[in-house]
Amino acid sequence: MNKSLSRAADHAAIPAFVCGHSPAIERLNAIVRSVASTDIPVLLMGESGTGKEVYGRLIYRLSKHCHTPLKKLSCRTLEPAEFLAQLKSEFRGNGEGLDDGPRTLFLDGIDELDLACQKALLSLLPDGEIDENGRHEVRLIASTSRNLEKDVESGKFRSELYFRINGVCLHLPPLRNRREDILELLEHFLAKHAADLGREVPVVGGGEMELLGTHDWPGNVRELENLARKIAVFGDSRKAIDELRETPKLGPTPPEEQPSSSLKVAARAASRHAERDLISKALERTHWNRKRAAQELQISYKSLLYKIKQTGLERKQGEQR
Repeated sequence: MNKSLSRAADHAAIPAFVCGHSPAIERLNAIVRSVASTDIPVLLMGESGTGKEVYGRLIYRLSKHCHTPLKKLSCRTLEPAEFLAQLKSEFRGNGEGLDDGPRTLFLDGIDELDLACQKALLSLLPDGEIDENGRHEVRLIASTSRNLEKDVESGKFRSELYFRINGVCLHLPPLRNRREDILELLEHFLAKHAADLGREVPVVGGGEMELLGTHDWPGNVRELENLARKIAVFGDSRKAIDELRETPKLGPTPPEEQPSSSLKVAARAASRHAERDLISKALERTHWNRKRAAQELQISYKSLLYKIKQTGLERKQGEQR
């Protein structure tokens, strides 16, 4: 077989890589091709919407374990008890498919795990194929929207677990850093969603493409796909792109500051807001007499001073003068 036919056969046998020909994506795809065939753990790091799950599934499809099921556990949405139950079932076996060989476990949003869940995961990670407890080998792929190195430094993430999951760390570039891929991605998504709807693929004009090339894409590839879906539904790009033009510009959220959808984080945020409101009202009632406000709130004077500074109420008082 000549080289060109060999390359064509290889290409046909391998699932399509993520669309794009930017240097960043070509480098990433080359690393994925090399890593996928091994058992080394992979950590996918990138902003929300950059395609971490897409790459996780791609690594699985290219791996030697693709004939066994891929198990995805969402660290963002599962309650700790449910997460741990599914985790133990996956590692220790639940009586189903244990003879099929090694499996792949995709932990989506691993940065959302609390320290107790991290410890449990660390204790379950197998060192070999099968140990004395009957645990089966699992190929681990994890994703994060945060900078886990910083979380390790701050004590939010266990260093032992970080080194276990970070066999190879793949950084997924934000769409604003690969603008040359926007047209190819848009064409791909338009064709996909038009086919789903049984419609003709809409045409996007040159002027509209110019706007898409300058947009910051804070939602990354997910935002672009949502736009393509909307264009396919409308059957006309003008209305969807006019909406995009009128959308207030939002800066991208850095990976280490990605918003969390977990109930615990939401509860903490609501608690901080309620605390600030109570302190503000007590200070207003006492005309900013901090000692009286502290007595009314039933906290120490020093605690109140700290909370005033922490909640930014100190600045509020300065603005009112």
